[in-house]
Amino acid sequence: MTAPLDQVGLSPLMARGAGRPEVAVGVVDGPVALDHPGLAGGRLRLLPGGVGAGGGDHRVGCGRSADPVSCRHGTFVAGLLGAHRMSDPPGICPGCTFLLRPVFGVGRSSDGGSVRLTAAAWPEDLADAIVETVDAGARVLNLSVAPERPSSAGHRELEWALDHAANRGVITVVAAGNQGAVASSVLTRHPWTVPVGAYDRRGRPMDLSNLGGSIGGRGIGAPGEAVVGLGTDGRPLALTGTSAAAPFVAGTVALLRSAFPAASPADVRSALLRAGSGRRRTVVPPLLDAWAAYGTPHRARVG
Repeated sequence: MTAPLDQVGLSPLMARGAGRPEVAVGVVDGPVALDHPGLAGGRLRLLPGGVGAGGGDHRVGCGRSADPVSCRHGTFVAGLLGAHRMSDPPGICPGCTFLLRPVFGVGRSSDGGSVRLTAAAWPEDLADAIVETVDAGARVLNLSVAPERPSSAGHRELEWALDHAANRGVITVVAAGNQGAVASSVLTRHPWTVPVGAYDRRGRPMDLSNLGGSIGGRGIGAPGEAVVGLGTDGRPLALTGTSAAAPFVAGTVALLRSAFPAASPADVRSALLRAGSGRRRTVVPPLLDAWAAYGTPHRARVG
C-alpha cells in the first residue's frame, strides 16, 4: 500500500519547498502542545480565543500540567501541517506561519472521571474563531471540526463567518464528517469551502466518510485511514476519519500559495479541484493529486 503522502502526490511537491512564512495557515481546532519536539522551530502563533458559548474556556493551554488527551486532536492536526521535516511523518508545510485558534477543549464523561475528546464546537464559537483567524491574517483555514448542535441562529453566524473568509480570499478546507451519511452541513454547503472526504490506503472512499452533492461536486478526497501524526504522550498517534484527511488538502493549498504568490485564490482553488475537467455530477469527491495541482498554475506561468 502507498504511503499517504505519496498516495496524493504530495512528496514531490514537498520536495520543492516547505512553504513561505507569509502564507499563514489557520488551524481552528483543539489546544496544541506548543512544546512538542516535533513542532520545534516552527512559526506557531497562539491566538487568544476566549470563553465560548458552550461555557468552555478556549484559552486552555497544553503545558506540562495539562492532560495530554485534551491536546491530542489539535496537536495531531497541527503536526500534520507544521511538524519539522525530520519528524516522522514530516509536516507538509512547516515553513508557513500557523495561527492556532483553540475552539474546543476536553469533555468529561457522565461519571465525571474519564476523559473524552470530541472534535466539535458550538456554531457561535466556531464562527468567532473563523473571523478571528481570518482577521489575524490567515490565507488558508483548516477546519477538522464540526458544529456541536443544530442552531439556526448559530448557523447564520457561521455562514457569515465563512462569507467573511471568502471575501478575504481565504481558502477554507473543511472535514466532510464521519457519520457515513449522504448529507451536508453548514460547513460543506458553503459555496467557497473545500469539503474533504476520507480515503483508505487502497485509494477507495471510506464507508465512514460523509458524501453528498456539495462534497462530491466541489470537494476532494485525502488519506483518512490510520493516519500517523504527532502524539502527546511521546509516541506517534494514528487517527482515522475526515479530520485526519483535511490537513493533506490544507497543506497542499499552503504549498501552492507559497509556490505561486501571484496566483489568485480562485486559480489556486480551481487547480486543486481540477475544475477544468468539467462539472462533477457525483456524491463522491476525487482523490487529491497535489502534484497535478502544482502543474496547473506552473504550466500557465511558463506557457
